[in-house]
Amino acid sequence: MNTSAVARLQRLRWLLTLLFTVMNAIGLVAFAWLVLREDTSQSEQRMDGELRRVTSTVTRLIQFDGTLRTGLVDGDPLNRQCPQFAVLPGSGKEFEGYLSAKACVTVDPAVLGGLVGQSARSGSLINGYIRGQNGEWLRAGVEPFLADSGQYIGAVVAITDAGPEQSRHDRLVWMVVGGCLLLVLVVAVSGYLLAGRALRPAAAALEQQEVLLAETAHDLRTPVAALRALAETALRNPAERTELLPRTVRLAARMGSIIDGLLVRARLAAGVEQLDRQPIQLDQLVGAVVQETPKAEARVTLTTAPTTVLADPNLVQRAIGNLLDNAIRYGRIPGSEAIVHITVAGGRVTVADHGPGIDAAKAEENFDRFSSSGGSSGLGLSIVRWVAQAHGGTLTVYNAREGGAIFELSLPVVDA
Repeated sequence: MNTSAVARLQRLRWLLTLLFTVMNAIGLVAFAWLVLREDTSQSEQRMDGELRRVTSTVTRLIQFDGTLRTGLVDGDPLNRQCPQFAVLPGSGKEFEGYLSAKACVTVDPAVLGGLVGQSARSGSLINGYIRGQNGEWLRAGVEPFLADSGQYIGAVVAITDAGPEQSRHDRLVWMVVGGCLLLVLVVAVSGYLLAGRALRPAAAALEQQEVLLAETAHDLRTPVAALRALAETALRNPAERTELLPRTVRLAARMGSIIDGLLVRARLAAGVEQLDRQPIQLDQLVGAVVQETPKAEARVTLTTAPTTVLADPNLVQRAIGNLLDNAIRYGRIPGSEAIVHITVAGGRVTVADHGPGIDAAKAEENFDRFSSSGGSSGLGLSIVRWVAQAHGGTLTVYNAREGGAIFELSLPVVDA
């Protein structure tokens, strides 16, 4: 596969992963922010509700007719519980302030006085955070009350420790942040896998393109070299041009056939075309291929039994031609003619030669770039395997005991 194309696909995969992760991370951050904000609001509502319960009760129990009367407050259980409270004048010294019996937190009186004055002047409830004298966060609730004259002269302020709620909220923050980080990691891994799956067809297409180009170069190398040799011979020996012309035409026709076959394979692999499956007489097709194949310096024997297979006749003819051509070219001992035996029976085509054989240990592993001991690059044989696999068949290769390579092409048989 082209290195630059692979690098671009890999960069695209990382880019898609990044976009997928960032988009989901933004959504998670927004969701986490909403969850934490809602938890903060509910936490404040819980504290304010408790403070409101104290201030509203105390304002009903106190009276002011020139003198602050707190007798009912003294006997109420709220006076000895948390949250603590205080009854303070809004401004001036209309009355002495009153503090609840139980002190739960320590607060600067000046801070409380400021809150009470603000509430008394505005005549409204006030809730907010203040700092305790030890630096801790406290929640205060202030409710003003009226004198008999109908004027706001003071307020009841209740105070509670916000630490427990803050600790609970902090734990939730860590849980949400940790959960978001974990989800972002899961999303990133999932995005990487999904991007790889989405780009897999493109990677496969690039790989098929490289294989197709390599097979084209392999199949055309020999006829192109022969065509060039014929042309150079004709240029040097004008008297032989008439004899060389038919051979040139045959080579050109062979090159055209090779190109057509490769284009068909490329179109089938791309899904542009479908296999033209039909019942064919395999023995007759192989016999026709043997008869049409030039067999100079080769002796080919054919043994057949009637057998019908379901296949694309053009592709099967190409595959048989490749096997026979490979056996004739490379299945011979140097200096002697090629001897090839072909057997057709039961949906199988067996092509055996008397050459140097093959490296059986590496045959299956490197079949797409096959190397024989006779020096063949053997890349054209990958087309044979592809034809077999496209039809649901197999291509097997092994050595004969007496020497030579054996190729066995198996295709689905039509039931009688």
